Amino acid sequence: MCTELKADCVYREPGVKLDAGDKLILERLNRIESMLKSGNTVPTPSTTAGGVLSPAASNGTAEESSPKHVNHALGPGVTPLNGLGTWSNASTSNISTMPKMHTTSAMHLLRWPRIRDLVSKPYDRHVLLQHEMLRDPLRVPPSPNPDTTNIGHYVAAFFDRANVWYACVNPNTWRSCYDVASSQGFTEGPESCIVLLVLALGCAAASGSVSNFRYEPEPPGMDYFALAWKLIPNLLTRHDVVAAQCHFLAAAYLFYIVRPLEAWNLLSNTSTKLQLLLGVDGFLTPASRELCERVYWNTLLCESDLLAELDLPHSGIVSYEETVKLPSGFEKEDQEMPAGRDELWYFLAEIALRRLLNRVSHLIYANRSAMSSTSALAPLVAELDRQLTQWYDNLPAAVQFPRGRLPTDSPSQTVLRLRYFACRTIIFRPYILAVLTDESAAHDPVVTENCRKCLEACVRQIEHVAAQ
Repeated sequence: MCTELKADCVYREPGVKLDAGDKLILERLNRIESMLKSGNTVPTPSTTAGGVLSPAASNGTAEESSPKHVNHALGPGVTPLNGLGTWSNASTSNISTMPKMHTTSAMHLLRWPRIRDLVSKPYDRHVLLQHEMLRDPLRVPPSPNPDTTNIGHYVAAFFDRANVWYACVNPNTWRSCYDVASSQGFTEGPESCIVLLVLALGCAAASGSVSNFRYEPEPPGMDYFALAWKLIPNLLTRHDVVAAQCHFLAAAYLFYIVRPLEAWNLLSNTSTKLQLLLGVDGFLTPASRELCERVYWNTLLCESDLLAELDLPHSGIVSYEETVKLPSGFEKEDQEMPAGRDELWYFLAEIALRRLLNRVSHLIYANRSAMSSTSALAPLVAELDRQLTQWYDNLPAAVQFPRGRLPTDSPSQTVLRLRYFACRTIIFRPYILAVLTDESAAHDPVVTENCRKCLEACVRQIEHVAAQ
């Protein structure tokens, strides 16, 4: 048809199927991005073709709009969170990744008008990074003596309380991994490293927040981590998914003991391995690819969080963000009862919200024209707030938290609620800056209302953090 009409037609990459809600969001985002590049004003939601973003508003069939419609990009048996995971190669710039230049981090608040007058001295935006670089080197016990009497308890704690955040250890093959490590005396090979890191994270999960412990003698799980740390050098030059998995799990423990810069170093090595694996067609088996995708999204999530706060160098892992599928489910290679559960809903919801947070950084905090006036800001804020609402509305019941002051049913709901209000705060925060810069802006009722939304979201964050 395009040839007959002599028209330029652009097709999506084959193999990626999107539901109706995904298509509407992609079309809206592409329009916003194109208008930003050309310097035009983004149309308001009421005048944009297609109206609202809800899948129910599309012209698709009932099957397309139904939450039960299977998105093949997620794999068989996984119900899509409409609008929560999309891929597109139509644009050379992906606004769902953390931009290299932005003002999203909290340290920029200290440079705002009125606020900088309250600070005793001017702060460089890299002050947190400078403090991290000046910290004493990580101390790993030279002669670790791990607790061997509670191994079963720590394994159970890992799968019940830690793997839910990362979903990167297969509970169905855990027993075979443990048996291999045991046959090696837990002193060599990636299997030994994985088992030791699972025990380190499991011990940490069973012990609670590291903020409740003094570093005397060591934080929970450090002896297991120290044994795993001795195996890491031998995995540096391995180019397989298991080596990447080991590096990520080690980074996860370093996050637990609040060593973000050391974690970033391991994440950078993980990123290098993943880019090599993902760049070679046909190299990964289906099981290895599933694990690779999980480690990939974990690495991208953690790196995005670090880049948002510390302005660290980018590893380049974002170059695969539009082509890597969302995880669908581990293969059941063992016939035994699994050691834990493979719950993906929280993980998928985190991926989607991180992508939305990155869009906020791109469209508002890395875009000077958007911050030039409240009129230029309004359509972007309305659009991003609409997407945040859609993200919440499409959460499965297992992870959908109450937005009110009611208690949550699970730790995953608690974390998602805190993330939700953090995202809402960041979306509306530019209106606070507008009033601090020019108090007359508060005469605009729209500005006043959006300031109220920002401050309310801040209060809700504080309430929910204090309640834990």
